[in-house]
Amino acid sequence: MFTQMKKADIGVALYVLAAFVMFIISIPNWILDILLAINIAIAFTILFTCMFSKEVLDMSYFPTMLLFTTIFRISLNVSSTKLILTTGDPGNVVETFGQYVGGGDLIIGFIVFIILIIIQFMVINKGSERVAEVTARFTLDAMPGKQMAIDADLNTGAITDEEAKRRRDKIQQESSFFGSMDGAVKYVKGDATAGLIITAVNLIGGLIMGMARQGLDFNAAVQKYTILTIGDGLVSQIPSLLISLSTGILVTKGSADADFGTVLVGQLFGIPKVLYMVGAVISFLGVVTPLNPIIFITIGVIFVVVGRIMAGTMETAGIEKEVAEEEVAAEEIRQPENVNSLLQVDPIELEFGYGIIPLADVNQGGDLLDRVVMIRRQIALELGTVVPIIRLRDNIQLNPNQYIIKIKGVQVSEGEILFDHYMAMNPGYVEEEITGIPTFEPSFHLPAIWISESQRERAESMGYTVVDPPSIIATHLTQVIREHISELLSRQDTQNLINNIKEPNPTLVEELVPKMLSVGEIQKVLQNLLKEGISIRDLLTIFETLADYAPTTRDPDILTEYVRQALKRAISSKFFPANETTSVVTLDPKLEQKIMGSVKQTEQGAYLNLDPDTTKEIVKSVETEVAKLEEQGKAPIIITSPIVRIYFKRLTEDYFKDLIVVSYNEVESNVELQSVGMITA
Repeated sequence: MFTQMKKADIGVALYVLAAFVMFIISIPNWILDILLAINIAIAFTILFTCMFSKEVLDMSYFPTMLLFTTIFRISLNVSSTKLILTTGDPGNVVETFGQYVGGGDLIIGFIVFIILIIIQFMVINKGSERVAEVTARFTLDAMPGKQMAIDADLNTGAITDEEAKRRRDKIQQESSFFGSMDGAVKYVKGDATAGLIITAVNLIGGLIMGMARQGLDFNAAVQKYTILTIGDGLVSQIPSLLISLSTGILVTKGSADADFGTVLVGQLFGIPKVLYMVGAVISFLGVVTPLNPIIFITIGVIFVVVGRIMAGTMETAGIEKEVAEEEVAAEEIRQPENVNSLLQVDPIELEFGYGIIPLADVNQGGDLLDRVVMIRRQIALELGTVVPIIRLRDNIQLNPNQYIIKIKGVQVSEGEILFDHYMAMNPGYVEEEITGIPTFEPSFHLPAIWISESQRERAESMGYTVVDPPSIIATHLTQVIREHISELLSRQDTQNLINNIKEPNPTLVEELVPKMLSVGEIQKVLQNLLKEGISIRDLLTIFETLADYAPTTRDPDILTEYVRQALKRAISSKFFPANETTSVVTLDPKLEQKIMGSVKQTEQGAYLNLDPDTTKEIVKSVETEVAKLEEQGKAPIIITSPIVRIYFKRLTEDYFKDLIVVSYNEVESNVELQSVGMITA
């Protein structure tokens, strides 16, 4: 393999080097004939390879090929010009093209030459240039959308990380390829222009040299040098036309990890039937035309032989691959079952019946995948933590319209939707009712009704809140994630957050972790904050506070209270609207003293040791006071002293899911509070 790679590199290097040698050294006409024949063969090879390539990245080095073939073709032009002007004998190929293509008539030959120039300039070059420019622009514009689609598939578990990386690499390669093609088409256009100028130089210079150096009269000089000039122009413009056509084919239908020479030669000579066709075409030209048959038939046979060798190599490789796959499959059968993959538990799963599949299928117009991506983005902005990948799966064991939400493999919630219906909810002020199928909104268990598409506009005009099925599922999923986000924050997630803040604040992080607190202790503090809906986006303030108080205590609960006090601006803005008096409930000072007297300290942390009767009285009092706030449409907020807050929250969290407990030290001085009740026991 290494030898083949070196041969490929050497072959490409010699091809480019030959072009520069011909700019400097005059070559005999028989060598020029060989090189012109090779140039035509390569042009046909590129044309057929572009035609039979399955996708554009199969020719990712095409812009480089354009550059190399262009410089090689111009060098042949220069060599033929030297021979025309010095000896008047540029060889068999040039003379044959001049006489045979033009039918021995100067006017016909000149007209054919002009037609080829017009076709190349006005049709193929101009069209290819425009298509390449537009394709490059559209490819770059489409990159963000393709990246989002890949992220959506990755988030839902439709593809693996390796597949996502492969797709991203392919998108990048396509972008690079079309960007290069936008400029590479200028090579072909410039080559055609240069060929036209060289043709004019050959004609004028040939006439002067024929009459001044060879003693020919004007008519003889015109006859001789016009034929040679037309032949030289045709033998250059025909391959150039083929390359232009190849460019147009490719841009209307790339970088690689392998060595350049191997990739280039492999892409150019990797399709056997292309080599067969090229060999047949070149041999045909050598047989039925006055072109040198030895050169053309030999080159044609070489292409056929190389094609047969390539086909044999590919067949052998295919057989070896099949045998290897069979051996691997047999080995897998012989091995005991690998159950490690079955032990993994997804943090978040959304399973749904077959009736909901269209909502998740992009091909059927479903946007549930996009909504899942937006959920992760929304919670990241709102709470400052990254939501784990949400797996979407269909489950035939569920009812067609049913879906369930699992956290760490355990079902925590479920819902049911009607695919072709909308959910209408009365916000409380709608007087006229609309007919529908009674149901409950799954996120907050509010009464609602299912209505048809035809009733939607009427329901909205009456004041109902109308939502579609994907929004219902997305809202439900968001709510469940918010409720369980604290337990989803792992040590690795915590370490990632630490790494993110370490780069701009290395001194802070080095002082805090692991000298003062371990990753697990920081995780507990962040989980405590997230559990009560406090955003951890302001990690700098959180870490600064932890660094201040960690020398005196490593109790995560106490550190959480210090952090909450440092975040009082955020807490106040979250729970207490500006320019508005907020109704709250306070704790009886005697009850606070009773709670603090019941706190027991252990090596594992503090806990509350209240007798059952007292606990029952507290819960009953909380229920009474919270009901007063809910009757007024207010959020249930209880204000306590800082030292009591954490223990009171622990006491009530199992009974009151949405109860907000805030200490006085977490409230900004400009917040206006009004106590509407007191909790006693």
